[in-house]
Amino acid sequence: MTARDGIRIGTRGSLLARTQTGWVADQLRALGHAVTLETIHTSGDERADVAVPRIGADGVFVRELEAALLAGRIDAAVHSLKDLPTAETDGLALACVPRRALPFDVLVSSRHARLASLPPGAVVGTASVRRGLQVRALRGDVDVRPVRGNVDTRLRRLDAGEYDGLVLAGAGLQRLGLEDRITEVLEPDAFWPAVAQGALVVQTRMEDASTRAALAPLDDAATHAAVRAERSFLASLAGGCLAPIGAWARHDAAGALVLGGCVLEDQPVTVRRITASATAGPGEDPEALGRAVAALLKEMGADRMLAAARLGGGGHPA
Repeated sequence: MTARDGIRIGTRGSLLARTQTGWVADQLRALGHAVTLETIHTSGDERADVAVPRIGADGVFVRELEAALLAGRIDAAVHSLKDLPTAETDGLALACVPRRALPFDVLVSSRHARLASLPPGAVVGTASVRRGLQVRALRGDVDVRPVRGNVDTRLRRLDAGEYDGLVLAGAGLQRLGLEDRITEVLEPDAFWPAVAQGALVVQTRMEDASTRAALAPLDDAATHAAVRAERSFLASLAGGCLAPIGAWARHDAAGALVLGGCVLEDQPVTVRRITASATAGPGEDPEALGRAVAALLKEMGADRMLAAARLGGGGHPA
């Protein structure tokens, strides 16, 4: 980056991605930095009619952005942190994590106020195995069907009557100014969000100290600690962003970091769900908390459950 060029930020092409990246750009401009945006199309976006596991494993929404960073085509990339694999790419750094938006999943329905009020046989759309299993765990009598596409596309299909309800990330609706479409917020312990859901991350080259310094004021320490714990938890379970794993970390009234996690298993008749939580002790780092909660779930059989999930295939976390 040079003073003449300003900061070049890469973004996916969807409205939500451009909105998120635009927010980061506005914050940087308010701090006096020149910013330009470059749209980069990812394999996950270009094959919106194909289930994500058939495109590839983790990272289908970030690989092209990372390649552009490493090539020097852009100076920073804005991602939804839940899309970023826990194994960090050599040469790249997670420069900042801004304050988190709503971390939970939500129900959107034109006719029904709550998941519990959907009639038997109602069609619920989601592209996420984690969400679909949790819907089935709560309402085994509804019909969970896949739905892909950006938020606007999914809402149009709902409004056209293809679905009785959708389960989406609340943060995406918030950022698009569509909070009024939210029917019900689905929270733990009944419904666990994806790891790092609701959080953005701005990625840079490790060597690019000037861009990292420019981004430093946008970092939210509480959010950054929470998602570090969640990502450590996910990595300790050897789960990718496609695995049926949920987690949520937050600070309690005393300021201690608390992490809860969930692993799901699709069984022939029902859905098995195990949960565990722990609180960081004095001086404990977020990664240690993540490992501790993962260890509790492993004692309950998480490894076997996740092995079965990998054999059965996965779905998209969004």
